[in-house]
Amino acid sequence: MKRIIALIAAAALAGCGVETATTAATVAAAKKQEIEQGKKTMEKMQQDIGKAAEQTQQSAARADEGAK
Repeated sequence: MKRIIALIAAAALAGCGVETATTAATVAAAKKQEIEQGKKTMEKMQQDIGKAAEQTQQSAARADEGAK
């Protein structure tokens, strides 16, 4: 009888390990997706900042030409 209880307990604990590993893998996949989205957002912001800087330089150049 003790042997059967030990086997049932071992099977239950093994199931918990699988569930924990699956949860960890799911969390890791979600974090990876968050990081990738963050990188895309950062690239877009850098492009937008570059465009804004270029427009500012063009405006300054036109202002200089108009002042002459």
